[in-house]
Amino acid sequence: MLINLVPEFLAALDAPDSLEAYRRHIDDHRGVLSGYWHNYILDLDSPHAEEVIQRALVADRRDLHALLSSYDVASVAEETMKRCEETFEMERQFDVYLMVGVGGANAGELVVEGRGVAFICLEHFTGRPNHESLGLGLPPEHIPLWIAHEVAHLARYTSPHSRSELADIVHDLGGYDYWETGSRATLRELMVNEGLAVAASRTVAPGFEPWDYMGYARRQYRRLRPLDAFLLPSVEKELDVRGLGYRLRSLSGGMSAAQRLVGGKVIPERSGYYLGDRMVEAAVAELGIAQALRANALECTAFDQRLRDVQSA
Repeated sequence: MLINLVPEFLAALDAPDSLEAYRRHIDDHRGVLSGYWHNYILDLDSPHAEEVIQRALVADRRDLHALLSSYDVASVAEETMKRCEETFEMERQFDVYLMVGVGGANAGELVVEGRGVAFICLEHFTGRPNHESLGLGLPPEHIPLWIAHEVAHLARYTSPHSRSELADIVHDLGGYDYWETGSRATLRELMVNEGLAVAASRTVAPGFEPWDYMGYARRQYRRLRPLDAFLLPSVEKELDVRGLGYRLRSLSGGMSAAQRLVGGKVIPERSGYYLGDRMVEAAVAELGIAQALRANALECTAFDQRLRDVQSA
């Protein structure tokens, strides 16, 4: 189901007491919005939460209004959801939320009471950076790409036929928690998970540049390509370890150069998306994207290892 929270957010901005109206907005959709805050911003009961909210409430939103007047986001989202359902062979219903966030992730995934939820924060897709809203300035044409990426995660987490480690962890936790899954899952599973989502978005929304699917700038992607011979061997010995630091180093932005030092070299930010895509390429080609999304991470990387063995023989 498509759930559009944008009109409620804009109504909160126009209310006499916008802060109180925004708090009501959160309370009305607490299951999803509290998950968004906890996983991608900070906990709502943090002493800094009100400061973040206030900044979001006073940000210039002319770019957002221009987007809404020129681009039919809801129709695009609904069409993308249909393609995802068919391409990923979704067995369980899921929701996609269109919302305005507070400058955190441009998109993300949640599992709330057993139901998969993907969200898209439209402040990031206005086509122009906005330092007040912290909008990234991504083109609205990228919205299908990111919906597909997040729905692919939902297939992996909630399918009754998923053999993924993350599916078991999400079930045990009773929902998706970025920090807990990052601590409990192996680095292999986390990188395969993102690589499969990259491949899935490329299948549902073809025609973009390779770096667009990974959330990179072109310069970062071009920097990664020459590092192929170094990057995978540098992380192979860590693929089956667990620890939040491994996720943050390879799959999160904002890490310092010292935190990204591996084998005497500083790996680029979020390089795990690129590596994950390379690691699952053979599995996707062999199994198809729907089955690859449900495969165990070791199964996925076994296809890659066999291909490399053949190429080096």
